Amino acid sequence: MTDPIADLLTRIRNGVHVERPYVDVPFSRLKVAIVQALQREGFVWDHEVVESGNHRVLRVNLKYGPNGEHVIQHIERVSKPGCRVYIAVSDVKDVRQGTGISVLSTSRGVLSNREARRQGIGGELLCQVW
Repeated sequence: MTDPIADLLTRIRNGVHVERPYVDVPFSRLKVAIVQALQREGFVWDHEVVESGNHRVLRVNLKYGPNGEHVIQHIERVSKPGCRVYIAVSDVKDVRQGTGISVLSTSRGVLSNREARRQGIGGELLCQVW
């Protein structure tokens, strides 16, 4: 697999599209950090690491509104393996007038755009969610 982050985002996108309660993704620490950022911002309920045979799986519990509406309307990869996108703290902007978030990989871990702006650091722009 050449882009495991894109695989994570695609599995979440497909799971939300067919209204699954959760999606399973091959485990990695970076994926856990991305899902934790999504959880802190209220886009997923929670996550857990499940032992499946001789390997670990990250189970992401998806979130829906009270009437079944999708909390995640759109999720896209920004920085790709062939074209990395880095932004400075001055370039960290709101997504969709504050209704969405950007997920950044920084020197202090994986943060949302709000957390990165609060801490005054930039980094690699991994994805955008709204």
